[in-house]
Amino acid sequence: MTTTDLVDRLADHKALRAAPREELTWLVEHGSLRRLQTGEVLTAKGAPVAGLFIYLTGRISMSVDRGAGPRKIIEWRGGDIGGLLPYSRLVSPPGDAVAEETTELLSVPRDCFPAMARACHEITTILVHVMLDRSRVFTSSELHDEKMVSLGRLSAGLAHELNNPAAALERSAALLEARLEECDRAARALTAFRLTDAQFAAVDAARASCLGRRVQRVMSPIERAEREDAVTDWLIDHGLDPATADGLAEIDVTFESLNRLAGTVEGPVLDALLRWSSASCSVHRLTEEIQDAATRIAVLVKAVKGFTHMDKATVAEHVDLVQGLSNTVAVLRAKARTKSIAVSVDVEEGLPPVRGFAGELNQIWVNLIDNALDAVPESGRVEVLANRDRQRVLVRVIDNGGGIPLQIRERIFDPFFTTKGVGHGTGLGLDIVRRLVYHNEGEIAVDSRPGRTEFRVALPIAERDGAGAAD
Repeated sequence: MTTTDLVDRLADHKALRAAPREELTWLVEHGSLRRLQTGEVLTAKGAPVAGLFIYLTGRISMSVDRGAGPRKIIEWRGGDIGGLLPYSRLVSPPGDAVAEETTELLSVPRDCFPAMARACHEITTILVHVMLDRSRVFTSSELHDEKMVSLGRLSAGLAHELNNPAAALERSAALLEARLEECDRAARALTAFRLTDAQFAAVDAARASCLGRRVQRVMSPIERAEREDAVTDWLIDHGLDPATADGLAEIDVTFESLNRLAGTVEGPVLDALLRWSSASCSVHRLTEEIQDAATRIAVLVKAVKGFTHMDKATVAEHVDLVQGLSNTVAVLRAKARTKSIAVSVDVEEGLPPVRGFAGELNQIWVNLIDNALDAVPESGRVEVLANRDRQRVLVRVIDNGGGIPLQIRERIFDPFFTTKGVGHGTGLGLDIVRRLVYHNEGEIAVDSRPGRTEFRVALPIAERDGAGAAD
């Protein structure tokens, strides 16, 4: 193919058709025509990008594995431009660029860029606009992927947290039905007896001895067996059916109240009263367990709702960092417990609100705290501190992990850079954090040494705009 033929093809190129012909000629004279077969790799992940790629025909795609299998993040066809662009900070691609079909492209080496900027002003302007458009595509994709990763962590933690109260609800509801039936049977049996005021007072005292003890404790199997044996002995000593021992052992009724009851009634009346008291106390206890489990679920849902800000518009507003940090720790509590990590939150009293985007700030906290949880060993420690620092609020996330090696500390905010194993890190978390901090007009810094790593995020205090504003 002659130089004229190739210039003619560039003159019809979707992205370059507005460029002067002499500049297109410069590209042809300094570039080389390449043909790729289906499946051939144009640029490999992690390898330096050779230069500018002007796609004439065919299709090139790039896929990235961020922990859930390869996913196509961008595609170039004939009429597009890819590879390294003028003034771009791109060093190496996050994934392999592979030909999906036979592809022709003009490749311009990166060492020609300074001369191209001087000789091809129109083309350089076009390429800068291409770079900006590509940056927006990558940014949107990265934010989406990082949010999906966070959602996955949140879902796993929430499922773990909800499992215990949900199981308690199911278990208590099933037991409640049986206890209610037993209570009804005992109540019907009591209607055959005429109880005196003193006997009713003894019954009330027995019920009050278990209902009044609000602090519940879980007995060990040995403690439970010992209590059931003691209750069985008491029943046998009073000539009563020992089958009642199982129900009485579950509740916190005292032997003192049982003795008082036995001093006022005996025989079948005492047996019926014990069955009714046992069932009644169990019903109240199970009702409290159901209420407690439902409350825990409601608290978790409230924390997740506050974390995601599902009912908030995406506009800058006064943000309460106390609530945001607390919600974030709540949704990550399950992960901390799996490694026996102690997580503490210490917020200065009267901390003023900041002005920003609540959902974005929570994304910052979840990334920093989640990274800290990954960094610390079993039984490690993570501290979250927030205090006022002049006209800013300073949030610090500190862990006692192994620290960040000095040789990579300057790269931790680079896109796609990660020290985690394949499938465990996207290399986007800290890049996203930095972008979101800047978007909220804040600053971020890191200080690390073995045994202590501290990330500091400084955010401007919200200006006074009414009675509820900060001082």
